[in-house]
Amino acid sequence: MEKRILGTSQLEVSALGLGCMNFYWAYGQRKSTQDAIRVIRAAVDRGVTFFDTAEIYGPFLSEETVGEALAPFRDQVVIATKFGFDITPEGQIRGLTSRPEHIKQVVDASLRRLKTDRIDLLYQHRIDPQVPIEEVAGAVKDLIQEGKVLHFGLSEAGGATIRRAHAVQPVTAVQNEYSVWTRDPEHEVLPTCEELGIGFVPWSPLGMGYLTGQVGPAANVAAGDLRSMFPRFTPDALQANRGLVDLLARVGQRNGASPAQVALAWLLARGPWIVPIPGTTRLDHLDEDLGALGVTLSADDVRAIDEGFAAIKVQGARTTEQLLASTDIGAKLGTSSVGGHGLSPLPASAARRPTPMPGRRSN
Repeated sequence: MEKRILGTSQLEVSALGLGCMNFYWAYGQRKSTQDAIRVIRAAVDRGVTFFDTAEIYGPFLSEETVGEALAPFRDQVVIATKFGFDITPEGQIRGLTSRPEHIKQVVDASLRRLKTDRIDLLYQHRIDPQVPIEEVAGAVKDLIQEGKVLHFGLSEAGGATIRRAHAVQPVTAVQNEYSVWTRDPEHEVLPTCEELGIGFVPWSPLGMGYLTGQVGPAANVAAGDLRSMFPRFTPDALQANRGLVDLLARVGQRNGASPAQVALAWLLARGPWIVPIPGTTRLDHLDEDLGALGVTLSADDVRAIDEGFAAIKVQGARTTEQLLASTDIGAKLGTSSVGGHGLSPLPASAARRPTPMPGRRSN
């Protein structure tokens, strides 16, 4: 299995990880714990060492299953999880919170569910507009000093927030949505990560399944499936964007690869510090995803994909307006954090000084 390094802290992981959200939450039908463990352990058998979960997935069930599945292999794998939501013990999600005392409580609970004494990579799941990122990074720094956490990450963060956090506690990885049809990180986040030596972990690298070619224009997305709320998964958008899947299929024919493998190979070709985490609940899809590591796209292939993407003009927003509102300034199209401070408020001392408003630009 090819390995890659995340961040200047030299966190080594497999070149593809496994996202463990879908077993219990978000897309499709919930899987049994036994089936989930079978897929996770199959990934270990195939050389995957990077597993991504979060307290909100389930809630709690994904962490519990990842902990049980990986317990026999704990010293051979890297486990990433996330904090950032106010979740009752019964699983009711009440909003965002990244108060330092809450972060420490969540980590203790996550350690118990994951059956481990340390979290290899701990992300803030979403930026809290009520808590300065410096306080968040400081809380994680304390946990690192205690040995409960080894590395710090951010999710759906823009450039200004990344820089502010990195100044307090070095950020090992940023996890934002990125794929052939979602290019939001290219304008600001990827350049910031490359400059600072931070790894980048694309979530939803297969466009929530659409880029595999298995979600047709007439797809009937169930009401409980998160995609049923997203503008890109309306029948009209699915039909309008079909040309992108056809493009991936044509490139795949030249390389003996499926559309999914081409989509992952395209991401892997963006830089050696980029590690996608496709999520799957099926062994055949796991094998298909890992097959992307054997696909090497030529410069002509990459150019064809990028030019095709520009010509197609993808229809539909990637998520709902409400969810986009919780995405940091600079982490979504049409916004820039240059000259500003992102969604995270400034610390009290800095807030007393005049600061420029976040910039805007159209894309």
